[in-house]
Amino acid sequence: MQDFRLNEYGFLRVAVAVPECRVAECDFNSEKIIELINEAEAGGGDVVVFPELAISSYTGADLFFQPVLLEWSLAALNRIIEATAEKKCTVVVGLPIENSGKLYNCAAIVSGGRCRGIVPKTYIPNSGEFYEARWFSSADDCETDLVLLNGESIPFGNDLIFSLLNYPHIKFGVEICEDLWAVNPPSNNLALAGANVIFNLSASNEYLGKYQYRRNLVAVQSARLNAAYVYSSAGCGESSTDTVYSGHGVIAENGTILAETKRFSLNSQLEIADVDTDKILSERLKNKTFGKSLHHKSYRNIEISSANSLVNNLRRKIIKSPFVPSKSEDRAENCSEIFNIQTAALSKRLRTIHCENLVLGISGGLDSTLALLVACATFRNLKIDLSKILAVTMPGFGTTGRTKSNAEELADLLGVSLRIIPIDKAVKQHFTDIAHDPNDFSVVYENSQARERTQILMDISNQVGGIVLGTGDLSEIALGWSTYNADHISMYNVNCGIPKTLVKYLVQWCAEEHYGGRIAEILTDICNTPISPELLPPDKDGNIIQETEKSVGSYQLNDFFLYEFMRFGYRPKKMFLTACIAFKGEITPKEIKHWLRMFYTRFFRNQFKRSCIPDGPKVGTVALSPRADWRMATDTEAQMWLRETDSIEI
Repeated sequence: MQDFRLNEYGFLRVAVAVPECRVAECDFNSEKIIELINEAEAGGGDVVVFPELAISSYTGADLFFQPVLLEWSLAALNRIIEATAEKKCTVVVGLPIENSGKLYNCAAIVSGGRCRGIVPKTYIPNSGEFYEARWFSSADDCETDLVLLNGESIPFGNDLIFSLLNYPHIKFGVEICEDLWAVNPPSNNLALAGANVIFNLSASNEYLGKYQYRRNLVAVQSARLNAAYVYSSAGCGESSTDTVYSGHGVIAENGTILAETKRFSLNSQLEIADVDTDKILSERLKNKTFGKSLHHKSYRNIEISSANSLVNNLRRKIIKSPFVPSKSEDRAENCSEIFNIQTAALSKRLRTIHCENLVLGISGGLDSTLALLVACATFRNLKIDLSKILAVTMPGFGTTGRTKSNAEELADLLGVSLRIIPIDKAVKQHFTDIAHDPNDFSVVYENSQARERTQILMDISNQVGGIVLGTGDLSEIALGWSTYNADHISMYNVNCGIPKTLVKYLVQWCAEEHYGGRIAEILTDICNTPISPELLPPDKDGNIIQETEKSVGSYQLNDFFLYEFMRFGYRPKKMFLTACIAFKGEITPKEIKHWLRMFYTRFFRNQFKRSCIPDGPKVGTVALSPRADWRMATDTEAQMWLRETDSIEI
């Protein structure tokens, strides 16, 4: 993969730094700070944040009243400013500053050999082990908006927002430690005024249980603000008298922790991560509650340059299967939740229409198996005899012995009713009626079988006074991988909100959590069966030759595209970049580009099918119901997306 510039793909590289420190020894502290600045610069960092009062140390206590400490802190700041003269990264570092006869706990924003702004702390703690009000004043008590440093007037106040020139959508704000813990943190208004990255300089001490609380607080604030939140807390060197500090650094984005430092290290630490500014912007554009909120303060905007480094990889984890949790315990919890959503939805539909008969086609494939399992669980919840579930298997020209036997045996073991209706004769008669050559394996050959099966299901549902349960999944709906007026249609579809990559985990979860013995064996074999509509004849040994993923591409890759396209509105070049990183060594860039183009082509061309899909439960944040989640004109052109895809250089 070629080198690329982060800003061209909507990423901002941030660093959280926790330097080794000594109490009230500014020279040592500034030396360690500069070392970490150099390391962040070498790593391509755009902005690096240090802990609260990192230059002087936080636990200086009454020494903050000593002119020596204040003067040496300013001298150390000047050395840090000089050290950034040839650097591209912006530095956010803490120190005490006197202004108009008051002392403030401040963050200095330094870039390109200049101090660009000073942000004082707003909320000053004065309880328990904290006595800051003894030394420091609040930003709200300041009567001036400038401070004189080295003969230059520097913007001063908690009303500063900083714009990065190379990043058109990035603005960042700064708050300090206790500000985050307040009922109304300054970051709330900063975010509403446009800041989408917040840096917090902190000195949060440790006691039992505080780590998890603090970690959750940072993550939740990033989620509430639809922002990135970068938090750096004082390290072990601050530990003194009755308090211990651990050096907890956190980089969070929209509620997700991207990176953390190792706590209780005696050495300096630096963690770097790339925050996704496109994702943040997408969330804010969709969040109308956020858009309606008003900030109650005016802000001064300060423009500063940024690194805009040329890099060859991302400093963030790109997940290949975004719909599937990576941790097994999370997968089990999610599967349980999804299964409950499906059964609750189907229960509501059946009770509302006073129906106790259900008809569905089963093929021995993943989707119909999941729908059958959901139906069984629903009927148990409603205390309806499972025999009122009528599973219909309809072997055709491409049906293999493996899928047929799995479908039939599973239905028998589950205790549902089963009907076996071969469709060969009916379809051959149809070929005769429409003058189609049965040796012509075109789309007519395939779709005739699919429509015959749906006709059978619909008519049987009329016979038994029931409804047809649809089985098509979210991935098939996105790609239009269904036959119009065939498997595309049902009275209700329990799988419409579940992508193909997740269907497999749900079936396997059912095997492990709800069934055992022979049923579990069959379900596992179904999970291992190649995905196929089985509409073309098998090979001479009876094996499936029509594999879906050879026609539309890997479902894992398509689900990756679907998630990034729908959830965050990524443009083609960004989807290509992230896919190349996620599937490195598995799928070549050339193949990714090919399948990306296929994804856009199929997605746009098949909106007409989505415009009239049946009801079904929304399960995750990505859904394609035309009645709620996805509004798109049927005749929309895909050319802009395809042109950008074609322009991608490999």
